[in-house]
Amino acid sequence: MSKPIVAIVGRPNVGKSTLFNALAGARISIVQDTPGVTRDRIYADVSWLNYNFTMIDTGGIEPDSGDIILSQMREQAQIAIDTADVIIFIVDVRQGMQDADSKVADMLRRSHKPVILAVNKVDNFEKMMMDVYEFYNLGMGEPVPVSAASMLGTGDLLDEVVKHFPDRVNMDEEDDRPKIAVVGKPNVGKSSLVNRLTGDNRVIVSDIAGTTRDAIDTPVKYHGKEYVFIDTAGLRRKNKIKEEIERYSIIRAVTAVERADVVLLVIDATEGVTEQDAKIAGIAHERGKGIIIVVNKWDAIEKDDKTIYRQTEKIRQILSFLSYAEIMFISAKTGQRVQNVYEMIDMVIENNAMRIATGVLNEIVAEAVAMQQPPTDKGKRLRIYYVTQVSVKPPTFVIFVNDKELAHFSYIRYLENRIREAFGFRGTSLKFIVRERKEE
Repeated sequence: MSKPIVAIVGRPNVGKSTLFNALAGARISIVQDTPGVTRDRIYADVSWLNYNFTMIDTGGIEPDSGDIILSQMREQAQIAIDTADVIIFIVDVRQGMQDADSKVADMLRRSHKPVILAVNKVDNFEKMMMDVYEFYNLGMGEPVPVSAASMLGTGDLLDEVVKHFPDRVNMDEEDDRPKIAVVGKPNVGKSSLVNRLTGDNRVIVSDIAGTTRDAIDTPVKYHGKEYVFIDTAGLRRKNKIKEEIERYSIIRAVTAVERADVVLLVIDATEGVTEQDAKIAGIAHERGKGIIIVVNKWDAIEKDDKTIYRQTEKIRQILSFLSYAEIMFISAKTGQRVQNVYEMIDMVIENNAMRIATGVLNEIVAEAVAMQQPPTDKGKRLRIYYVTQVSVKPPTFVIFVNDKELAHFSYIRYLENRIREAFGFRGTSLKFIVRERKEE
C-alpha cells in the first residue's frame, strides 16, 4: 500500500520550509528570508505514531503574480495539492490574515481535500491566541497554533493530519525502487531531461540558470517498472556563489548522489566537459555509484561521421577515472535517444548489484597473475592467496595477500581490468580492499 501524501501549502514566506524541516527532522528544504526561495516541491518521508507518510513542501502560492518563477511555483503547488491526501495550509500570525490567504483558501476549497489550517510563528500560546482566532474567518475550520522554529504545537498538528488518513496505512514498506540522481551544472538541461523521461512537467524549466534550487524526487512508471528520479540543483563553481542558497544546493547534490543507485551526469554538448563536471563526477565515483554520462543538446552540434568518436575520446580523456562509465548522446529538447536512457539505467543497476562466485573469480585472478607476475620489492614477491566478493552496490572485493605494501595501486588496477573484461560491470565502479594474511 502506498504512503499517504501530505502537502504543505501557503503564501511565500509564512514558514512552510521551516515547518517541513521541523516535521521531517532534517534540513531538506532551503530556508531563507527571501520570498520564493523554495521554488519547487520537495519530498520527505515522515513517521508519526504508527503512521508513515510522504510530505511535500511546495513553493509559495502567489495567487496573482505575473512573475515567471512565482507563476510556475503556483503551478507546482497546484500539482502538489492534486497529488496530496491531506493538505496543511500554513499562515503567519505576525502578518495577520492577508487577502492572498483568502485566495489560497479558495483554491484549497476547490480541491475537496481535507485541509488542516496551521497558524505559524505563535511563540506564546497564551498571549497570541486572540490573533490566532482571526483566521477562523478563512472558513477552513479550527486553526492549529504552531511555532515551526521552536517546534511548538507540531505534535497536535500531526495528530490532526493523521486523523484524515485511510485505515491501515501504517505499513512500513522498504522503498526498493531504483533511485536515479540527475546531476550537472546549471542549465545543461537536467530538468528538461527529467520532464522528458517522466512525460510530465514536474520540474520548473526556465532559461534562468539555477532554476531548480533543490533536489526533487519524481516517481515514474515505465514499462511496468518504477523508478525515482532525483533532480538536483545545478552545481556552480564556489567562487560564483553569491547567495547562500547556492551553498545549500551543492550540499544537496552531494546528498542526492548519496541516496541514488545510479547517477546521470548531464553534460552540455555545446560546452564539452568542464572542471565542474569533473568535480561532480568525482563525487559519484568516490561513492561507488553506477554512472551514465549523458551528453545533452546533441541537436545543437554540427556533426560528421566522426563527431561522436571525437567527443567520446575527449570525455574519456578528461574523465579518465570514469573509464567504466557509459556515455550517451541525447537531446532532451527533441527527445532524441531519451528513451534509451531507461535501458541503460536497467543495465547499470544490474551490474551495480552483480555477484560473482568465489571459485569463478579466483580462476580469472589466477589467469591474470600467470599472464603478468605480481611486483617484487627487495627480493620479496607479492602473493595473492585468494579474492572474494563481499558486497554489492558497488561490487566490493577483498584480496588476501602476503604483504599489503607490495600490493601497488597499478597492479590492483590491472586485476580490476581483467575482472571487468571477464564479467563486464559496465557503468559501475568496483571497490577493492587489500587484506594481509600471514603465511602459515
